[in-house]
Amino acid sequence: MNPAVDYGRPFPARPRPLTLEQAAQVTPPAQAVDTEGTIDVPRMRAYRQHRLREQIEAQGFDALILVEPLSIRYATGVRNCALFQMHIQAGYLFVPADGPVVYFDSSPGRETGAELETIDEIRDDLLPLSRMFAGDRQPEWADKWAAQMADLIHRHCGSAATVGLERAGASAQQALEREGFRVVDAAPALAHARKLKSPEEILAMNLVQAVAEDGMTRMREHLRSGVSEQALWAHMWMALIEGGGEWIDYRLMASGERTNPWQQEASSRTVRAGDLVVFDCGMVGPFSYGADVSRAWHCGPGKPSDYQRKLYTLAWNEVMHNTELMQPGASFREIVERRYIQKQGFGDQPYPCLAHGLGMADEWPVIYYPVDAKFDYDGTLEPGMVMCVESYVGEVGGREGVKLENQCLVTETGPVVLSRYPFEDELLSREI
Repeated sequence: MNPAVDYGRPFPARPRPLTLEQAAQVTPPAQAVDTEGTIDVPRMRAYRQHRLREQIEAQGFDALILVEPLSIRYATGVRNCALFQMHIQAGYLFVPADGPVVYFDSSPGRETGAELETIDEIRDDLLPLSRMFAGDRQPEWADKWAAQMADLIHRHCGSAATVGLERAGASAQQALEREGFRVVDAAPALAHARKLKSPEEILAMNLVQAVAEDGMTRMREHLRSGVSEQALWAHMWMALIEGGGEWIDYRLMASGERTNPWQQEASSRTVRAGDLVVFDCGMVGPFSYGADVSRAWHCGPGKPSDYQRKLYTLAWNEVMHNTELMQPGASFREIVERRYIQKQGFGDQPYPCLAHGLGMADEWPVIYYPVDAKFDYDGTLEPGMVMCVESYVGEVGGREGVKLENQCLVTETGPVVLSRYPFEDELLSREI
């Protein structure tokens, strides 16, 4: 061994940090290798936890208590039966503004958490909060859980603490309030923490995009007259699981007359020659990051009709135009004012939003069309936000419709599209 070389010095996963713009162009290796840089996962976890602690203070909280599996994963990197824990509360996480992060979970979660530098203490005295596990003793266990949390809060936050709590249930919230704490919704801290992505998070999202594009390619290859919608959609799920992903949020895939109105889920309908086939991937992939892309195809043999090309081109025009509005510093209301206006009769049943945020699945913000102005709120796009730009075009009472969507990163120099799967040349009409 050369004594002049310090072999004990830790080396970063990449020789230098990437900018957001650089990260947007890179699809990282899917497996750890010793010949090229991979995602610096510890750096990604540290960034996320730092963002969360910043927002705990910014929102005037002293601590968060998290029960949602994606929130726990954002804060620490832990994964344990996420879909189960979305409807049956089990593990929970205590995150103070300043102090140790404490994780309570069953054995699989504790084993995973023990490997992570983001957790300071792992405890096995997990208490049942859900009706499934607590039964008629739920109020009793909620009181014991509140006392357990109160001990941590008193030690690390003080006696008059404000605690952000996530969907732990009414019994848990009321019990914590009886302990003398001010209990508020954790959502603002989580939303504002998660809105700005690091370059490592963008690398993770690019990896998820690659998995989603694999699924799209498999579906495209199996698209033929006679296949069912469900059989076609199964190829997206296969790519997801083989790629190390988590789940797909919905079954938004339809063909023929089921494409209008939109948001009909995959069925046993047989795809026929001449049909439009439309889908929204809604994928939660590796690292629990999202790929949210929509495309529409024509099932051959034969060529698409002029009407199908018109629907497709109008949707494509809207996505292209509105993507360019995803500029740093743009207000949500400014974007709405400058949005693409559909031709008369083709914008009467728009998608529920013009654009929305994406990180670990869909997230804040949502930019609404004027028709939904009663839900409207303003805000400003910032570099590091990832936005999904939507369009649905279909006449009221029409036979077919087209849904398209792109995922883009807001940078200092403008939007960078992350979704690379191509649009359909045979469906794009240059004259409408």
